[in-house]
Amino acid sequence: MTAARGTTVDITTPDGVADAYLTHPEGDGRHPAVLFYMDAFGVRPHLQGMADRLAAEGFTVLVPNLFYRAGRTPVFELPEFIDPGARPEIFETIGPLMQQLTPERVVRDAGAYLSWLAASPLTTGEPVGVTGYCMGAVMALRTAGAYPDQVAAMAGFHGGNLATEEPDSPHLVADKITAEAYFGHADQDHALPPEQIDRLDEALRKAGVRFRTEVYEGAPHGFTQADTAAYDEVGAERHWSALLELFHRTLG
Repeated sequence: MTAARGTTVDITTPDGVADAYLTHPEGDGRHPAVLFYMDAFGVRPHLQGMADRLAAEGFTVLVPNLFYRAGRTPVFELPEFIDPGARPEIFETIGPLMQQLTPERVVRDAGAYLSWLAASPLTTGEPVGVTGYCMGAVMALRTAGAYPDQVAAMAGFHGGNLATEEPDSPHLVADKITAEAYFGHADQDHALPPEQIDRLDEALRKAGVRFRTEVYEGAPHGFTQADTAAYDEVGAERHWSALLELFHRTLG
């Protein structure tokens, strides 16, 4: 591994300008690109640290502020340690912002992020990897379905509502995906009951997607996030092993 260098960049989208955290290995070389989708708590020091860890493995990583329509990072104030159980009012602020991220907006934004990465002198261009956490897993899945020619690998961790019965459920893009996919689900996750996991797997199988699903025993929703009460160190390290194996193998 090598040291990572991070900075803030602005990306023009069809709906405005999204600020983003960009990190890459030290030096001016080109590296495979990864689009990293945040969880609902936004771009913050912990998430930047995760992106840096990925960059140190040899990738150029972009972490966009998905809530850019409401303002630049930080869009809202968070405690240093996030415990939604003790601070339920956090979601009174975050909830409406999440609801604004319609499938159409997600796909439009993803196109801008992917185009920016493809044009960056710090990346090898296409194909790219995509990973996402909590709500970001939904974004990763939709991105892989909307841009199959650009996304070679996608991963999603402790994602919620990935395979609902709604007409715009994320799993319905399965037949468009050409990327290899990996899902690390939390088995203590109210947002993704077993029937949704089965529905997602079945859709991926029927579509012929190369994928692997793992349910992390004893892991709660949000288990990768060390600055939250949901953090599970064993599950988080397992997630790193799976993610790096996927990206090193598929992105070169």
